Amino acid sequence: MIYGIGTDICDVRRIRASLERHGERFAARVLSPAELATWKARSARWPERGVRYLATRFSAKEAFSKAIGLGMRMPMTWRACEIAKLPSGAPTVVLHGALKQWFDARHLQAHVSVSDETDYAASFCVVEVKPDHSV
Repeated sequence: MIYGIGTDICDVRRIRASLERHGERFAARVLSPAELATWKARSARWPERGVRYLATRFSAKEAFSKAIGLGMRMPMTWRACEIAKLPSGAPTVVLHGALKQWFDARHLQAHVSVSDETDYAASFCVVEVKPDHSV
């Protein structure tokens, strides 16, 4: 059973401007420790790739927050929600702390898709109740 659906479109230029204004502090506020390490590595090799990485993570977290119906309020926080990659390369949602406990208590699972083009990053997230459970 579908619990919620969320989508988000993020202007990559807006993310770039935030990075120029606030530097690494902005990335550290949005990214989990593992994501921050990936962002730093990508940014060091090719700064534009780092900007796109941050934009896709920002967008995916926004879509996830909409799908769970909380928006950006507790227990949903930027750093408690991580967008990781499966061995296949597909994005996956990894949760931490109180957000993980909240999510698991409801027997939910998330599916996320991310895409980016020159000026935009877009994400779509479907959250469903695991089979054999009800909300």
